Amino acid sequence: MTLWRQSATALSAMLGRREVGAREVLRAHLERIDAVDARIHAFTEVLREQAQADAEASDARRARGEERGPLDGVPVTIKECFDVAGRATTLGIPSWAGRIAERDAAMVTALRQAGAVVLGRTNLSQTMLYVEARNPVFGQTANPWSLAHSPGGSSGGEGAAVAAGMSPLGVGTDIGGSIRTPAHFCGVAGFKPSLDRLPMRGYRTVLAGQEAVRGMGGPIARTVDDLSLLFRALHRLDLSSLDPRVPPVGWQEPDAVRLDGLRIGFYCDDGILAPSKAVSRAVHRAAEVLRARGCVVTSFEPPDVRGVLSAYLGALSADGGAGIVAALAGGEVDPVLEPLRRMASVPGVARRVAGRAARAFGQPSLGLMLDAMGDKSVSELWALTDRLRTQRSALVDAMERSGVDLLLCPPFATPALPHGASKNFTLASSYSILFNAAQLPAGVVPVTRVRPDEVTRTAGRDAIERQAAKVDAASAGLPVGVQVVGRAWRDHEALAVMRAIEADVARDDGYPS
Repeated sequence: MTLWRQSATALSAMLGRREVGAREVLRAHLERIDAVDARIHAFTEVLREQAQADAEASDARRARGEERGPLDGVPVTIKECFDVAGRATTLGIPSWAGRIAERDAAMVTALRQAGAVVLGRTNLSQTMLYVEARNPVFGQTANPWSLAHSPGGSSGGEGAAVAAGMSPLGVGTDIGGSIRTPAHFCGVAGFKPSLDRLPMRGYRTVLAGQEAVRGMGGPIARTVDDLSLLFRALHRLDLSSLDPRVPPVGWQEPDAVRLDGLRIGFYCDDGILAPSKAVSRAVHRAAEVLRARGCVVTSFEPPDVRGVLSAYLGALSADGGAGIVAALAGGEVDPVLEPLRRMASVPGVARRVAGRAARAFGQPSLGLMLDAMGDKSVSELWALTDRLRTQRSALVDAMERSGVDLLLCPPFATPALPHGASKNFTLASSYSILFNAAQLPAGVVPVTRVRPDEVTRTAGRDAIERQAAKVDAASAGLPVGVQVVGRAWRDHEALAVMRAIEADVARDDGYPS
């Protein structure tokens, strides 16, 4: 039996039955890291000594009959943006190399209180603001399905580590698809829970203090049951004491959800960038599964996606990029970030003129970004925040009018990107960004792989469409997932739907296993 191939749920059960010990499980994963991470570069550091001490402590607890719960002895990885006491939290920014954490992030504390063995920290995009896992401090992480492709980002190191069997369960963060995009690109499962479901104290970001759209931590794993395992284990703890923003709300199990009669609204195209052929096929296949399970699946059109993107980008850039520019000053900058840094220095009037010119020359995506980004006054930021709140309500109202409980849609416009292809490709994340703005729980589950006859698309004049055509042309064989979105605090319903999709498509030819 190869332990690194086992799911977190299977490992938890084996540990509980004392068929294996935590030290044996840890050793298998350390050997797997030694065997493959030289090619993939998912880890920023492997916490060998501490992990070995944690595994020994877990085995000793079990010997005394003091098991802490379903994560006790299970290896878990964490994204580099979570503080670990005595270690630097850099976000891939050279000038942050001396930022040594005084205490563990609340997420790390919670994992250790649950008995998890924190195996290591994983790579991310510099500043965590683009969909790759590459930076000047730790280098570039590759996608296990194709070393020429990115695993996505910003939690791409987690996606790659889980997909390659180096970790059975990881914790990333998501402010614009940063959990869901790596899950989609790497053929694994990922989940962004309801805002404040999990503790975020001790999570670092270059946008510190930006509250209009907040990032959220969540799990990445190879199965949907493993995603649920993390919530089941952590919600045994008093998470509110670790982070006062976490409300004392209990966890409901996906097992309790009856699929028959659930109403699912689905769409393939949000009007920003049409999805790749394989992505569209995956959404239709998932809809077919849910209909067969007794769900009522109807078409749905999300309201004002372009307006939501404008407000989202406007809020995140309201300081005119000053925080990002300051963080990057004096150090090496990833090439993907250069356009963002240049755009931050363009005066508002010039940027708006450029936006009008871009639209006139058939570049609506560039025009949207130029119009939205840039420094804002306090009153302008307040107005944007109010717009985002109104747009959140409008989406929920649209779901109410359509009578749908959940949504099914793409997680990203294309399959995994070749390295460097995220430059000027931000709006391909619109399918995920919408639900960060709306603060709804959303997850991704793998469905299929790109077929050789699905690698072409018709590209118009817009540069983002031409970029998508290049991405599609290099995508044969790559994994493709779908996104399931639930109502706030009904995370268990989204996980139940994801698990149903997973169970049926796992038998399909081309399933990314």
